Parts: sequence; structure tokens; C-alpha cells
Amino acid sequence: MIHASASIDPGARLGAGVSVGAFTIIGADVEIGDGTRIGSHCVIEGPTRIGRDNHIHSHAALGGAPQDKKFAGERTELLIGDRNTIFEFTTFSRGTGDGGGVTRIGDDNWIMAYVHIAHDCQVGNHTIFANNATLAGHAVVEDWVILGGFVGIHQFCKIGAHAFVGMGSLINADVPPFVLVADKYAEPRGINAEGLKRRGFDAERIASIKRAYRTMYMSGKPMAEARQELAESAQTSEDVRRMLEFIESSQRGVLR
Repeated sequence: MIHASASIDPGARLGAGVSVGAFTIIGADVEIGDGTRIGSHCVIEGPTRIGRDNHIHSHAALGGAPQDKKFAGERTELLIGDRNTIFEFTTFSRGTGDGGGVTRIGDDNWIMAYVHIAHDCQVGNHTIFANNATLAGHAVVEDWVILGGFVGIHQFCKIGAHAFVGMGSLINADVPPFVLVADKYAEPRGINAEGLKRRGFDAERIASIKRAYRTMYMSGKPMAEARQELAESAQTSEDVRRMLEFIESSQRGVLR
């Protein structure tokens, strides 16, 4: 159902079963997949592609121009996958021409009120962003990450899969997969063991990740020596190999 007060540009394309609430505005070059529900007073600007069976609550502002002074009106996109829940007053920006051109949100994410996802960010699948979590431009959040309320992620930072960032933490370095970080200026506080159990990681896998964490954060070893020890463990643990690959590919340096 499309409410009579909604404004939908003729250049927008809506799939079967899409519902649009009162006073929502959908601009040109917006595509919305089958079964997606959009609440009242939302603004969706294009170019934006939204997949199937999403639920977008009221007052969301999606696909707006990037908040980047270098942006000169070039064609860029916002891409949102399937089955996401996006709550009130969220803001997702399109990409920038020199940043890849695309802001991307994957599938099955739970994004709470007042979350901001800036230009050129890449968000994976099955994440949870609590209220007021904020990503600056070019940030990467991998699958199954949880961000607590009021978390701030600095531009170009990367949060590895299954990591947990505690409430109010400010992140200015990359967070390796599986690691739990907390405090205002975030510090490592263990691994996200409870989250891993919920996702079916067995005791042996979790023990391997814990040993890798101790090598990184509790052994007092220099980074080069810690990486060598992780490389040895990675020969028998895919999870440790993933951590090591993340560390070695980090552009900003990982949180220590």
C-alpha cells in the first residue's frame, strides 16, 4: 500500500508488495525491491538501490549526498541488500567519486535509531548497530559485528568479522576479527566469546582464537614476534589465519 500523501518520483521503481507510509518522499533513480516496507516521513534519494523485504522505519534519510567537501555532484550510489531492519532517524550517504563511488550495506542487518553510515562505507551481513553508532567515511564493518550505542568509528578504519565494540567506544585503528573492545578510547578486552557461541563456534575454535588473542594482547611480545607465532597457529586454524590476514592487510594498524 502506498499512502496518498507519499511523493514518488516517476523515475523511481518499486517492486511488488512495497508499502510506503505517509509523507514519505522517494526520488528519481531509486529502486526498491519486493516486499520492502517504508514508514512515514522518510526521504530516499537516488541513485539508490534497496533490496527485498527490508523494513525502514519512519524519518530515515537514505541516499543523500555525501558529507564531503570534495564531492562535486558526480554520480554515486547507495546499495542496500535484503531483509535489513533500519530504524528511525538513520542517515546513510551515497559514495564519492574518489572513494569508490558506492556506499554498501549487505543483508540481514539490524540498524537502530540515529545511526549514521557515511560515504563509501562498506557494511557486511548480520551486523547490529545500536543507537547512535556512527561510521565516518570509508569505514569497513565485516559480517556479524556488533557496535554498542554511541560508538564512533574513524574514517578508513576496519572492524573485523565477529568483533564486538562496547558502548561509547571511539575507534581510531583497525579491530581484528573476534576481538571485544571497550572504553572511551577503545582497548582490547578479550574476545567476543558469547557471540561466537551463539553462532555455533565450538570450544576448540574458541580456544584457538583465545590463544591468538593472548599472543597479540597479553604476551607483551613485539608485533613482529607475535605475528610469527600467529603464523604458526594459522597452519592449523582457519580462524587464526583470518586474524593474521586481517593484521597483515591493515592500512591504519590494528588496535594495540
